[in-house]
Amino acid sequence: MALPIVAVVGRPNVGKSTFVNRIAEADEAIVHEMRGVTRDRSYHEADWNGVHFTLVDTGGIEMGTEDAFQGSIRAQAFAATREADVIVFLVDGKTGINADDEEVARILRKSDKPIMLAVNKMDTPNSVDEMWEFYQLGLGDPWPLSSMHGNGTGDLLDALVDELKQLPEQDEDEPEQTINVAIIGRPNAGKSSLANCLIENDRSIVSDVAGTTRDAVDTTIEHEGRFYTIVDTAGLRRKSQIDEDVEYYGFVRAMRAIDRADVALLVIDASIGLTDQDQRVAGFAAERGCAMVIVLNKWDLIDGPDAKAEIREKIADRMTFVGYAPVISIQAITGKRVNRIWDAVDTAYANFSQGISTSKLNTWLQGIRDFGHTISQGKKILKIKYVTQTAVKPPQFTFFANHPEIVDDNYERYLENRLRDSFDLTGTPIKLKFKRKD
Repeated sequence: MALPIVAVVGRPNVGKSTFVNRIAEADEAIVHEMRGVTRDRSYHEADWNGVHFTLVDTGGIEMGTEDAFQGSIRAQAFAATREADVIVFLVDGKTGINADDEEVARILRKSDKPIMLAVNKMDTPNSVDEMWEFYQLGLGDPWPLSSMHGNGTGDLLDALVDELKQLPEQDEDEPEQTINVAIIGRPNAGKSSLANCLIENDRSIVSDVAGTTRDAVDTTIEHEGRFYTIVDTAGLRRKSQIDEDVEYYGFVRAMRAIDRADVALLVIDASIGLTDQDQRVAGFAAERGCAMVIVLNKWDLIDGPDAKAEIREKIADRMTFVGYAPVISIQAITGKRVNRIWDAVDTAYANFSQGISTSKLNTWLQGIRDFGHTISQGKKILKIKYVTQTAVKPPQFTFFANHPEIVDDNYERYLENRLRDSFDLTGTPIKLKFKRKD
């Protein structure tokens, strides 16, 4: 059943992300004292007294400020209020009302949604005398609370779920299967542009300033009858180059997104070419065992077939450790050739989750035996007796042999290559295990 949505809005540094983390009982939203840390809107599941709902954390709204991001941050925040069933407007009880609070309140008063005015940073429970100022916002009775310590949050949540219970029942149809797709890559490769193109909705803020995306942002969409959760992640740099606490937390969120991904779309800026950073990011996904599609973005900026062939050859030579990943060229900013990604994701996911019957595997193994290629160590000669698939996502194959301890990396690669020659494993890593069978 689709969950009701609760949007949390307010100006910077009033404690929205701290509030979201406390209610969701998780540390998913990045919390930092620097303004502008939350830019995109991010979604978090929560429940109170058995009522489940989705919390939307938004960027801080500053009405009179224009910088590289503020216009988009405002748009993202107000987009959250439009899709929400209930709005929580968070203000700072220590600093009081300012012009931004008044302007946001003026806009929210035009909404027909239930609005709850929450006064944060009220660390003393009995602070009624400090509440009178907030009545002038014209949003009804304010709710004093402390997101940091939890004071007053229970009372607010009781009233919040009462509002949610009055909503009409949502459509109970649930997607049978959702493919988790993480868009990864180094900063400024075009990940958010690709996410927006796939989603057909400017959910992620697009900017040419590296490091725009800090939270991993999830969007579930339907495409030709299948459901996909698209996760736009922060750009991944090497750890030694992560010099801000906020960027470090963005790195952690991106790694978590890869951990739960079925398919990773590795976005490479073709106008710059393959870099060491691209290889490291591919390594992160390969270590975590998700399927992968390599996306060459900004392909139209490459002049001539020779230059394009050189880029593809470089990828083939330097990305052999993810040689199973198909390579697709696109232009995310215009949407050119982006539709090809859907088929690539479907193929990679199908292979990532497929099962190959034991009879087919052992027929294949007989061919390996007939070919006669094996390894030895001293008097030990490897004889593989039997093979079966023991896991999916990614596929794992267990070989039973007389001397599994003598299997080396070269022989593993040989077996993997022969498996890939015989079965369609495009887009997915595979794992090989060896066990003793006398």
